[in-house]
Amino acid sequence: MSEHDLDVLLDLALDAAARAGALLRDRRPADLGVAATKSSPIDVVTEMDIAAEKLITGFLRDRRPYDGVLGEEGGGTEGRSGVRWVIDPLDGTVNYLYGLPTWAVSIAVERDGERLVGVVAAPMRGETYWAVRGGGAHAAGGVYGEETALRCRPAPPLDQALVSTGFNYVADVRTHQAEVARRLIPRLRDIRRSGSAAVDLCDVAAGRLDGYYERGLHPWDLAAGDLIAREAGASTGGRPGLPADGDLTVAASPGVFEPLQALLEEYGAWRD
Repeated sequence: MSEHDLDVLLDLALDAAARAGALLRDRRPADLGVAATKSSPIDVVTEMDIAAEKLITGFLRDRRPYDGVLGEEGGGTEGRSGVRWVIDPLDGTVNYLYGLPTWAVSIAVERDGERLVGVVAAPMRGETYWAVRGGGAHAAGGVYGEETALRCRPAPPLDQALVSTGFNYVADVRTHQAEVARRLIPRLRDIRRSGSAAVDLCDVAAGRLDGYYERGLHPWDLAAGDLIAREAGASTGGRPGLPADGDLTVAASPGVFEPLQALLEEYGAWRD
C-alpha cells in the first residue's frame, strides 16, 4: 500500500474518531443509563456506545463501501477490499457512565491481517494519538498543542516502574487478577488502573507509564493502541513469544517489557 493510500486511511480514521469523540463529549445525556450488558451485569453498554459506533460505521461506509468492519457493538461486515476497520467507539464505558474523564474512541485499520493505522481520540483530555506502520507515533491537542512525536520512557529498573492494568468484569477472573496485582505491587514502583486500555497503551507511548498489562482484551480494545505504543518505541506482546491477544496484552519500555512479562507468566496472569 502506497504512502498516499496510508495517508488517506489515516485522515479518515482521524476524522471519524474526532466526529465520534465530539458526539460523546457534547451530547452525553444527563440521565445516561445502561442500554445492555455484556459479560456480566457490571460490563455495560450505553446508548452512546451504540450511537458512536453507528456514526463511525456510517461515515466509513459512505467513503469506503468495500472495506470490512469489526466493531465492538456489533457493527461487523466482511468487506471485499482486504482492508478492515477495527473500532471501539467508546473504550472506558463505565468511566463514561459515571462522568469520569478517562475514555476514548479507538480506530485501527488492517489490510490482510497487517495493522497499518491506529488512532485513539481522548476528548476529555483534548488529545488525539495516532500512528502509521513504520512512520512513528504522534499526538496533538491538550498538553501537546501542535503535532508532537511520541517516545516511550527510558526504561527504569523494574522496581522503579509505574505500570497500569485493568480488571475483568467477571467476578472469578477479577479475583485472580487482584491476586496477580498483589504479588506484583512489591516488585514495582506502583500500579495504576485507568479503566481504558486504549488510553493506557497511548500513555505507554507518551512516556506517562513505564508499562501496562491486562488479561481479557478484545481486538478492538488493543488494535490502535498497540500500534501506537510500538511505533513510539515500546515493546508489545502477550505471553512469551506470542502477540498481544485476549490471554495477555503487555506493553512497556523495552527494558521493562521482558522482566514484567516474565513475572506475569510466573504469576499466571493469563489464567482465568
